[in-house]
Amino acid sequence: MTCPYRPKPLTLIFCCAGTLAAGFAGQVEAQPPALFRVDPALLGLPPIKVDRPPVAAPADRPGAEARPVEEVSVETRPLPAPPAAAAAREARPAAVVQQAPPPAVTARPAAEPATVAQPQQTPRAATPPAQAESAVAKPSIGSAAPAASASPGSPPSPTPQARQPDSPPAPAELQTLPVDSAVAARVEPPAAALAGAEQAMSDDLPLLLRMARTMVPPPKEGSVPRPAFLSAQRLSGVVDRELVADGDAELRKVGTVLTGDRLTYWPVEDEVEAVGSARLQQGDDVIAGPKMRLKIEDQVGFVEQASYFLKRQSGVPAGGLADPRWEVPQSGDEPNTGFAAPRVMAIKPGQTRVKLKKPDNEVTEGRGEAERIDLEGENQFLLTSATYTTCKPGNDDWHLSAADLKLDYDNDIATGHDATIHFLGVPILHSPWVSFSLNNERKSGFLTPSYGSTSDSGVEVRVPYYWNIAPNMDATIEPRILTKRGIQLGTEFRYLNAAYGGTYSGTDVVEYLPNDREAKIDRWGVALSHSQTMANGFSGLVNYNRVSDNDYYTDLSSQISSTSKTQLLQQGMLSYGGAGWWTATANVQTYQTLQPDPQNPVTKPYRLLPQITVNARQPDLYFTDSAFFGQYTSFVSPNTNQVEGQRTVAQPQVSLPFVTPGWYVIPRVGVNVTHYSLSDPVAGSVLPNSINRTLPIFSVDSGMTFERPSNWFGRDYTQTLEPRLFYLNIPYKNQNDIPIFDTALADFNFAQIFADNQFSGWDRINNANQVTAAVSSRLIDPSNGGEIMRGMIGQIFYFTDDRVVLPGTTTRKWDKSDFLAAFSGQVLPKVYLDAALQYDLGDQDFQRYAVGARYLPGPGKVLNASYRYNIDAATPINEFDLSGQWPISSRWQALGRYTYAFKNDTSGSGTTTSVTSTGGTPVEIIGGLEYNAGCWAVRAVGHRIQTTQADSVTQFFVQLELSDLGRVGSSPLSVLQRRIPGYSLARPMADQGLAEQ
Repeated sequence: MTCPYRPKPLTLIFCCAGTLAAGFAGQVEAQPPALFRVDPALLGLPPIKVDRPPVAAPADRPGAEARPVEEVSVETRPLPAPPAAAAAREARPAAVVQQAPPPAVTARPAAEPATVAQPQQTPRAATPPAQAESAVAKPSIGSAAPAASASPGSPPSPTPQARQPDSPPAPAELQTLPVDSAVAARVEPPAAALAGAEQAMSDDLPLLLRMARTMVPPPKEGSVPRPAFLSAQRLSGVVDRELVADGDAELRKVGTVLTGDRLTYWPVEDEVEAVGSARLQQGDDVIAGPKMRLKIEDQVGFVEQASYFLKRQSGVPAGGLADPRWEVPQSGDEPNTGFAAPRVMAIKPGQTRVKLKKPDNEVTEGRGEAERIDLEGENQFLLTSATYTTCKPGNDDWHLSAADLKLDYDNDIATGHDATIHFLGVPILHSPWVSFSLNNERKSGFLTPSYGSTSDSGVEVRVPYYWNIAPNMDATIEPRILTKRGIQLGTEFRYLNAAYGGTYSGTDVVEYLPNDREAKIDRWGVALSHSQTMANGFSGLVNYNRVSDNDYYTDLSSQISSTSKTQLLQQGMLSYGGAGWWTATANVQTYQTLQPDPQNPVTKPYRLLPQITVNARQPDLYFTDSAFFGQYTSFVSPNTNQVEGQRTVAQPQVSLPFVTPGWYVIPRVGVNVTHYSLSDPVAGSVLPNSINRTLPIFSVDSGMTFERPSNWFGRDYTQTLEPRLFYLNIPYKNQNDIPIFDTALADFNFAQIFADNQFSGWDRINNANQVTAAVSSRLIDPSNGGEIMRGMIGQIFYFTDDRVVLPGTTTRKWDKSDFLAAFSGQVLPKVYLDAALQYDLGDQDFQRYAVGARYLPGPGKVLNASYRYNIDAATPINEFDLSGQWPISSRWQALGRYTYAFKNDTSGSGTTTSVTSTGGTPVEIIGGLEYNAGCWAVRAVGHRIQTTQADSVTQFFVQLELSDLGRVGSSPLSVLQRRIPGYSLARPMADQGLAEQ
């Protein structure tokens, strides 16, 4: 049986130390596979000396020659040895040549290979076979050249040993020269195998090479020379000196693939030159050009007229400082300051030093062209007259051009000179020096400028500078130009560290606008925040917020949500909780009260100077649950016509819980003891200087839980029915002499109807003899325990009249409270509904209700609709709200919000008034479009909000986002994420931005 002929390129495998093997597969007879044998030196064994008698060299061969097979040829040229080397070889004894070690690797192919002449160097012993029917032995690849072909002055080559005449014909051998200085790879076999290896060797049967059971990792860098694999249509050259590959040439070395029309490889220097369609691939990086020269292991070289594609893993550290410009705190988490909320910087409890976590991997890609790329080592690229973009190939909507651009992937920083950003072929931003992050990590430098406009301040330009002081410390310095007011300077300093067995962190914000041209005064704002924990159970915090005038936020706030701030917190707190079952807190608290609307004055709260609170609980003390609450507060009035004093509260309580899986009953008894010491009563007041109040409190809380399997819309669920009864008894005590320091009527909701006191604060404690009845039902997915729907109703039944009220209010009219009902859950796939109502059964009137629906089919798609109604005279609400984000095409998205407050509306016996106006008017309007092109996006948003009955603020935002480079323009993200529930970016956020200096 014969195998069909198939032309194949000649392949050359070259080890850096000098091992060479070449072979060609042509038309051959099918034979059993040959054994693959290895020299014992590769296994760390001493060479086996074999004495072979010299044989006569063939005399009819003028020298080695390249024998073409079909159209593939191997050309060789003799390389004269240097004079010193030639002289050394002349002086070398011939016996040394005869005792050379055997070939390092020997394989027996079925076909006769092409022959290659070796360079003129010290000959090494080789044993080429001979065919029985041929009288002349043919030198194989790796054999020494005959003496006739040696250059003058070189010693004679050893003569191959002739095969016995009666020996069967043997195929030609493919041999490689042994390695003198280092081996290409080293295998460490077990000791037992090494012990018998020498015995297993024979004169003509080297040690068998067995296949490894597992993949062996490549040798460490610098440990052993790495082999290079060279293939082409034509190979020529001299081993260990210069090899030339022509026609579809390819060179492979660990981690590197280089192709071209013609490759020239210098093994000793490990250097290669590619000419014609050169292409270098290292991992995911690809660089191509007409000419390239490279030292492979060192990764040093150059490429002319190059195009490149670089791909890396990157991400924001999970436990580190986030970008100071683009992070937006979630609604409800922002402190009462009016400034941007401090970003949370996490650190583990007990950690003694800050250690940033490894980044969450995220792929970043960059590509472009350059007149020349200099490779300056691993992960170092210097580009001359270059372009850079993160757009996909074939899309050049934006790019950065620079006279020179250094890409440093070790430090993940790109720097360049004479840089210009081009967008849709138009230059939009130029800088003599540019620097930006290649992996989303923080770095010092100017952030992208932002632009905007407001009706109160005119055109606005911000040029922030970000200072990465340390891994746990940074600052942002932001000049802000307001065309109608002047130049404002803002700074934000953040820090995070570990000390005293705990951690501390903080954010300091300072803003200053000298000589506001509109207000005719200096304007300033301060927001300082510091929190700290210690290993011994202590913790503390400091919050200090203050502004220069009442209209500071209305005129100068960069966030619309801050314009409604009227109470600025100034607080210092120290807590101890090391005992486990009790805690103590000392608090000093004051407020700066702003009066932006003279028609609606804001009440100034009392100052707490100080307030000391103690809480203790023993959940299993002789089968009881015991607890204690104690508090001392010194109230200081910000006004001159208010009473001041100290209040001390102590409330111990004990409960005896009976709890089973299906029901529970928890009786509880306690007593509230309150003492007032009024140090500065109002002149002419009849209030006493000292007031005591003692009230016993008794309650019983009980409930049951029923479950049953249920099927809704073809799906199985578990439905629960959970009734609950709560009885409360507190005797009446006249409290009209007690001043009101911090007490108000608590919001009426499901949590409050099970509370002991209907008032917030301790200045009033209601009398009670009442029962709260409620029932709730839940629909649970049995596969994961997730709650699908929840509904509940509840009401209080009074057995006595309420006699404790706040000044200016009246007692209730009915023996039942308002009826409460609420529902929340997923009513349809991707459709969620929330509803709540408070209904007065006596007046047959709705006191308040709200209903909202959300359709959320996926990221970037959300529709919200809600209606709110409140009849309360203090905070009347009658408004309708629509908001959403929705794609209108494959790349366009529309987003907006519209909130409308209706005119005065009469419903039953109540009257409601708009929050901001007695007439119907829009309260808030947001409208915008977003275009996402894949590697860039643009947003245009307008925002108008009514801040008072007479004033409103309007803002416009236009922002261009360039993928993985930065953003240019004013950012609407804060407004969109706060004011449109469910809003999400159409594409991931970019890096912290282009840094310019």
